Amino acid sequence: MPRGRLRVYLGAAPGVGKTFAMLGEGRRGQERGRDVVVGFVETHGRSRTAELLEGMEIIPRKTLVYRGTSFTELDVDAVIERAPRIALIDELAHTNVPGSRNAKRWQDIEEILDAGIDVISTVNIQHLDSLNDVVQQITGIPQRETVPDEVVRRADQIELVDMSPEALRRRMAHGNVYAPEKVDAALSNYFRVGNLTALRELALLWAAGKVDEQLDRYRADHGIAATWEARERVVVALTGGPEGDTLVRRAARVAARTKGADLLAVHVTSADGLAGGDPANLARQRALVESLGGTYHQVVGDDIPRALLDFARGVNATQLVLGASRRGRFAQIFSRGVGVETTALSGPIDVHMITHDEAKKGRRPRQTRAALTRTRRLAGWALAVAGMPALTAALIPFKNDLSLPSEILFFLVMVVGVALIGGMWPAITAAVGGSLLLNYFFTPPVGGFTIADPENLFALIVFVLVAVMVSAVVDLAARRTREAARAGADAELLATLAGHVLRGEAAVPSLLARMRETFGLVSVTLLERRPGTGSMPDDQTDPDAWRIIATTGGAPCTSPSVADTDVVVDENLVLTARGRLLDASDRRVLEAFAAEAAVALRQQRLEEEAEQARPLAEADRMRTALLAAVSHDLRTPLASAKAAVESLGNTEIDWSEEDRRELTATAEESLNKLDRLVANLLDMSRLQAGVLGVVLQPVALEEVVPRAVDDLGPLRDRVEGDISIELPEIIADPALLERVLVNLMSNAVRYSPPEEKVLITASWHGDHVEIRVIDRGPGIPPDAHDRVFLPFQRLGDRDNHTGVGLGLALSRGLAEAMGGTLVPDETPGGGLTMILTFAISSRAHAVQAEELA
Repeated sequence: MPRGRLRVYLGAAPGVGKTFAMLGEGRRGQERGRDVVVGFVETHGRSRTAELLEGMEIIPRKTLVYRGTSFTELDVDAVIERAPRIALIDELAHTNVPGSRNAKRWQDIEEILDAGIDVISTVNIQHLDSLNDVVQQITGIPQRETVPDEVVRRADQIELVDMSPEALRRRMAHGNVYAPEKVDAALSNYFRVGNLTALRELALLWAAGKVDEQLDRYRADHGIAATWEARERVVVALTGGPEGDTLVRRAARVAARTKGADLLAVHVTSADGLAGGDPANLARQRALVESLGGTYHQVVGDDIPRALLDFARGVNATQLVLGASRRGRFAQIFSRGVGVETTALSGPIDVHMITHDEAKKGRRPRQTRAALTRTRRLAGWALAVAGMPALTAALIPFKNDLSLPSEILFFLVMVVGVALIGGMWPAITAAVGGSLLLNYFFTPPVGGFTIADPENLFALIVFVLVAVMVSAVVDLAARRTREAARAGADAELLATLAGHVLRGEAAVPSLLARMRETFGLVSVTLLERRPGTGSMPDDQTDPDAWRIIATTGGAPCTSPSVADTDVVVDENLVLTARGRLLDASDRRVLEAFAAEAAVALRQQRLEEEAEQARPLAEADRMRTALLAAVSHDLRTPLASAKAAVESLGNTEIDWSEEDRRELTATAEESLNKLDRLVANLLDMSRLQAGVLGVVLQPVALEEVVPRAVDDLGPLRDRVEGDISIELPEIIADPALLERVLVNLMSNAVRYSPPEEKVLITASWHGDHVEIRVIDRGPGIPPDAHDRVFLPFQRLGDRDNHTGVGLGLALSRGLAEAMGGTLVPDETPGGGLTMILTFAISSRAHAVQAEELA
């Protein structure tokens, strides 16, 4: 059976019309004769959405009971058994009630698709996994219901339901999205113009990325290699030379001229991996590209122009930026160069050749180490100088028995041996010396350097050529072996550095210590130019112009001039090393370390700035949450009290005594609510400022608990107490403890079923007493136990009339201020238990000691 097709309506925020669009598409399908059913649709009380459901077949929902509360979910089996052509299923990212077959609704939809049924669904951009943290940063609200990006990307069709922020806010103000009592809080929080604009941009960019993927897939399926300029993409080619910084910045400016253009940097390495650009330059340029919003790529290819163009065509690039050639004019006679060759083969891709300062200097000769060690080279020279005469002396007694070709072979073996031991130049010397010895002692006429037979001359010439070629091959092989070993060591070192960073050990002192150990240095120091000192050549020797950021080992360098080796990271940062001079290859790896140290320093400073800004952000978040929550919670009791007082003061109405008592009670209750709210706010502010007055003294629970129950007013009948008079006294502030108990009991009553009573108990455990407030409500998931104690949190609530969300936060703060603790626990059989723990008083300790004696 073929798999069903998934169609997703994507929106930037609730209320843009995703469900409305989905139902509209379902109705159009019905009109075209297709079998369409509604698997699950949430109208959220919107009348126009509910009207579209009229006349459509709706699959009954499955009812599940969780912690004493009934919930309805999508009935997957019923949809599959009905087997329609199309099923409409709302809220792709929805989290199912615990006990369901699947944890997420998108998993339910996967089963329905596997059954061959097409599905139309909806999702908001904030529910995508990859954007969850971005949305939280924008809105300040974490999204607990998410769906993997891949699930949405696999959809056969994605339609963006777009609406301007102003239009959406108008819809909300008209009551077309939320109930009227929720509109003010929503408009001043999540649905601010800035939030909606940012979410809209995220949705548009994500949809554009999906369109890009579809375009790439279409081009690949149809074998289209030509560039389609649907979107500007600028590719900059990096060689690893110092000119790369200039090229990257120029390419970024080219990309910036077009809104939404992509910047990509690419470096081509040879297939053998031995020859390549400077890794330190590449690391620095990669960081620069990424800081400018681009991406870095590395490809392998021996034909650089074709490798560049293959990459550019693969990413559908429109422009390619190259640096002007550093090759000399003589070299250009034999080869046109990468730039000219790339331009000739580029086709519709625009190629920019950028001049730079390095082009004037020409290509620097590559500095290479000797292929063999000094000991082996000396041994090779010794064998060449002494071995050839010794071989000649050994062969002279047999010259009448051996032919000249046989003697040449003996000398050739000796030359190969010299090449294997000492390399090319000793071997070439041995070859030339051997040819002279062969000519003098073994080639007729013997005893002179003349050659009578032309064949002998040819044989000697071939001997010299073969000896030179063998020497060159042996030397090249040795050089390649040494380079491969060096590259392997460097790769292992850089892999160690990468692991060092991935393990979270990228702190600057740790990196410097690793450098010192790796290169056997006395000390390594990271210096930063002091602000306001400028950038003058004299600064290199002035210790006052530099400050030490981090150092490890012995005496640190106070300026770049006193270092044995220094690496300039940027215009303000210099890495200095003391102990020994490093050769070029070691310096390249050191530069990679230096680039990583600079990144670690920037990261460290960003973390410090974030840490400094965190209290301000938290204060701002709390202020925003306070204004949003209090805007309703202050207005409601004030409005009720005002209405009651105005009614009592109306002389035109003859109120009965019972009516007057009822109005008075309403005003009193509303003002009491207002008083508690203001008291909670003031106490929370005192707690955060550390100025709350706490008077600790021995307290008897059998006295405090009844007073707290009485303070609940009409709710007191919903609470049962089980407090033994034999409990010891605890250390607490009586007034504050009473406040805590009132908050906990009122919260428990609010969430308990009407037929269930809240139970408050206390028990003695050694040196402390536990007070438990037990309810039979829906409870709280274990992973949310800490969140409920954050200010302005009403976990699980979606309305704005159940309180400002300070009760539990204030209760924990007051308990801790009195030296106690407040932790949540699950009630056996369902519900939530709040456990208060306080130490017993010294008098209780004394009584306990007497009883034990």
